[in-house]
Amino acid sequence: MTEKTGFAPAAAPHASTSIHTSDDAVTAGETSIPTQGENMPAYHARPQNSDGPLPVVIVVQEIFGVHEHIRDVCRRLAKDGYLAIAPELYFRQGDPNDYADIPTLFSGLVSKVPDAQVLADLDHVASWASRNGGDASRLLITGFCWGGRIAWLYAAHNPQLKAAVAWYGKLVGDKSLNSPKHPVDVAVDLTAPVLGLYGGQDTGISQESVETMRQALRAANAKAEIVVYPDAGHAFNADYRPSYHEESAKDGWERMLVWFKQYGGKKG
Repeated sequence: MTEKTGFAPAAAPHASTSIHTSDDAVTAGETSIPTQGENMPAYHARPQNSDGPLPVVIVVQEIFGVHEHIRDVCRRLAKDGYLAIAPELYFRQGDPNDYADIPTLFSGLVSKVPDAQVLADLDHVASWASRNGGDASRLLITGFCWGGRIAWLYAAHNPQLKAAVAWYGKLVGDKSLNSPKHPVDVAVDLTAPVLGLYGGQDTGISQESVETMRQALRAANAKAEIVVYPDAGHAFNADYRPSYHEESAKDGWERMLVWFKQYGGKKG
């Protein structure tokens, strides 16, 4: 498989703040994961030198697919001692690089990807990880934007999951055949602790919906926490976009690592 580079066209304009994490002391590259009778492309990264199976973090893409930012997130996690895997979850429906703007990307591709398909594919990613140097008993997930919503759903889907961190994932919304439930609907079904990271200035995810989710989590007595960064908007961790809010992004990253360690991501 050829190595992909660059950011998705629909993610433009790109900001000068983009972070590039080197692959020094990291083994990273493209792979293929068998799932539901097909082979799903994925990017993975792991520390070069490690003793025994590694804790696993499944990294779920933004709407832009597994482009350079998501690959960089995998390398960052590898440097922290994780086997990180970002699967191309749209691969059956199309390629996000074929779309030049967000509205057509969403209508032409993203909206056609069924949640049930995604959750089943993620189960196969977890299985692949356990056969390729990952520790199945230390399975974690994080996701951004579109992937943030999926992280919530997966925490209610796979009882083997140890923890989830959802970055600015939509919490409520209209239901459809492809998306029959949203995070607020599965709060009662969560089996893994979830940390939600949100921006107070996010024009797409209202503070009202965040409060609705908090109430649902309290009613379900779920082990979850939602942190709102008052000065951040949507996609505040997307360092390659103007939406990047460095202070909030760095704090969120540290909170994520602490959450993972607290709930079984690392030994010791």
